[in-house]
Amino acid sequence: MTDPGKFILANTSLIAPPLVPEIRLHLATEVVPLWRKTEEELEAEGVPPPYWAFAWAGGQALSRYVLDHPETVFGKSVLDFGSGSGLVAIAAMKANASQVLAADIDAFAGAAMSANARANNIHLAITASDIIGSAGDWQTILVGDMCYERPLAERLLIWLRELAQKGALVLLGDPGRSYFPKSGVEKLATYHVQTTRELEDREIRETSVYRLL
Repeated sequence: MTDPGKFILANTSLIAPPLVPEIRLHLATEVVPLWRKTEEELEAEGVPPPYWAFAWAGGQALSRYVLDHPETVFGKSVLDFGSGSGLVAIAAMKANASQVLAADIDAFAGAAMSANARANNIHLAITASDIIGSAGDWQTILVGDMCYERPLAERLLIWLRELAQKGALVLLGDPGRSYFPKSGVEKLATYHVQTTRELEDREIRETSVYRLL
C-alpha cells in the first residue's frame, strides 16, 4: 500500500494560494503529471483523484472570507466538510475557532491535512468518516467547492439545510459549479480567484461566498 504521507511530500511543494497568502500548503506544482500518476499507479488500490493537491477557487474564497470575518468562527465549534488540502479548516483555526473538524473520506486528503496543519503550526481534528446525515453540534459549517457532482450535491444540501434549520451557520464557497443551489442562499462576498487552465476553463474565476438559508 502506498504511504499517503510520503506520496504527498514527494509530489508537492509548499505554496501559498494566491488569495490566501497567510497559509502555506503542500500543493501540486505540475497538475497533469500528478493526476496521471495517481490514476496510473494507484488506481488498483482504489485511490480517488488528488483533489487534495489543489487550492480550489471555492476553498480559497471561503478561506479569505473567514480570515477577513473572524466572527463567523471565533470561539466556535467548526466543521470543514470536504476539506481536501485542509485550507479552509486551517483558515478557521487561524481565525480562532475553538475547535475545527476537517472531514474528507479520502485517506490521502487526511494525510495532506496533517502535513498542511504542521506547516502552519496548528492542530486539526481530522475524520475520514462519511458524516453526511450525522447530528453534529457544530456552530459553523464551512463547505468549499462541493457542488460539482449531482448525487453528492443533492445529498449534502439536504443535510446542510437541516443543520441550518437547527441554528448552524452554513457558509458555502463556490465559483458557479453546475449543481450549486439556485435559491435558498444569500451572497455575502465575491472574489476573483487566480486558477490554472489545467484545472479550470479560465485563469480567473469569479467566486462567491454564500450563507445557506
